[in-house]
This record gives sequence, C-alpha cells and structure tokens, in this order.
Amino acid sequence: MRRIIVGTFALAALAMPARAQSCPATTTQDACEKARDFFLYMAPQFGTALTGGSHTLGIGTNLGGFPHFAIALRANVVYGDLPILTDVTVGGAVSSTIESEQSPIGLPTVDFALGLTKGFSLGVTRIGGIDLIGGVTYVPEITGDNASIIPQKSISVGLGARVGLLQQSALIPGVAFSFLKRDLPTTDFGFTTDAGDQFNINDFSVKTTSWRLSAQKNLLLFQFGAGIGGDTYDFSTVADGTVIHPAGTATFAFDAAQKMTRTTMYGSLGINLLLAKIVAEVGQVSGGEAVTFNDFTEPADKSRLYGTVGIRISF
Repeated sequence: MRRIIVGTFALAALAMPARAQSCPATTTQDACEKARDFFLYMAPQFGTALTGGSHTLGIGTNLGGFPHFAIALRANVVYGDLPILTDVTVGGAVSSTIESEQSPIGLPTVDFALGLTKGFSLGVTRIGGIDLIGGVTYVPEITGDNASIIPQKSISVGLGARVGLLQQSALIPGVAFSFLKRDLPTTDFGFTTDAGDQFNINDFSVKTTSWRLSAQKNLLLFQFGAGIGGDTYDFSTVADGTVIHPAGTATFAFDAAQKMTRTTMYGSLGINLLLAKIVAEVGQVSGGEAVTFNDFTEPADKSRLYGTVGIRISF
C-alpha cells in the first residue's frame, strides 16, 4: 500500500528538470532541498509515462483523409525507481544519499486521430496528408494514509497534427512527422512522512510538447512500427512544508518553474483483429539534465526503458 501511495504522490514530480530555485538558508533548508529533489527525481520518469512512444498507438503513417479515424486506450509504463520517502530523516543542510527502489510507473491515456486530407498522389504513394491528433489525460482524486491527489479538474485534452511524408501502400511503408501538445490537469498534492513532516504542492502545472518521426508497415496479420522523437516538459508549482525537529516545528516554502528535454526511440508490434488492433511498444528515453542537491542510488536523469500496451480501433 505504501508503494502505491508514494508512487501516486510522485505524479507531483511530472516535469521537474534542471533549473530549480534555491532553497533559503534557514533551519528548514534541508527539508526544502529534499522535497525539491524528490520532485526533480521523479520528473523524467512521469514525463515519459505521460508522453509514451507513438502519438497514436501503433500508427506511423497518416490515415488517408476524412472520415478515417482512430481511437486507442493505452497504458504507458516506465521501468523506474521511487525514492524511499518514509525512511528519510531531516537534519542539517548537507547532501545525503537517498535510497530508491525499482518500481513500474504508469499512466493511462486515450489517443485519437482524425484524417483531414489525403495529400497528393505520387506514383504508388501519397505525400502531404494531414491528420488531427490528440490525447486525453485523466488524474483521479485519491486520498490515502499519508498522501493525497486533488486535481482542480480531472481531464485534460491535448491536440496536435500529423503530416504524411509517405502514405503506406502495398509496396512501401508509411512515414510521418507529428507534433503534439499535452498537459496534465492542474493538481494539488499532499504528503506526510512517518515522522510527521508535511509537504504540499499547490497549483501543480505540467505542459508537455513532443515530436515524432515514425514509420509503419502492415504485413498480413501483423503491423510493425518504429519511431524517434523528442519530449519537452515544462513544470511550475508553489510548494510548502512543515518540519518537526528537536528545536520545534518550522515551515518552508518555495516556487519552482523548470524545463527538460529528452530524446526517445521506440518500436512497436501490432496484431490485426478486424476492426481492433492489439499493440505493444517498447522504447528508451534519454538525455537532458537533472541536477540534485542530494544523491540517489540511481541518477535522476538516467536513461529509462518504457513500454506501452493497448487496444486501437480505426476505420
């Protein structure tokens, strides 16, 4: 249960990259630094869980014009690490080594795409077809023994576009370039340690942009795909906390606004089942910089493997 609550609370860290505001030099500086580092540590992992691999599950080509469309329900899972928050003690403002434990970190999303134009004929293929693409992100309201997630609204809709560079045909694969902007609903978070220290993250806002260069080829019952791209996470929040120490109780507060860019590569395999398709993707994300005051048993900006599984319906 603790793993689930702590992992869910870590959604507060969705995009804390490498430009954090310094904590003030007070009796609560150590608690402030640790709280800020928790967010920074989780940022790249949950940013990947939000964006995943392909923009529309298993599709690396444009749809072929109106009224073709696709909708997919997917779960993105990152092979990540969680800081062990309940074992941390707060003392002087010195760098500590914080243990972490391996844990899958996931986020469900819904993708959709609508064909707008077919593009221009070029022999056995077409070029320049345009699709409207998007995604729906849902954050539930959750309260536990020592953590809470309270979104100001539960659903956020992201939009973008895909341009066909080559339309898939019987002879050649489809190739497309896409751009998608997707945000997390503004959310308030709270967490209390076993020692009674309390941390609050208010007006937590995450805005992501991503691009993909993707390819796809259907062969009888199977669909193969691959892609490369980049993700940028923008984060802002107002955080505060209360720390219990031998001299009494003290409070701290800080603002944070940061940005991080990472590179992603992925491959996919789909099984065609008439109208529905079962698709699995495996990828790796890397790059960017996440500098922390404290040390972790695994670096915050390490390369991460991720996977996606879902079902897609298209017409």
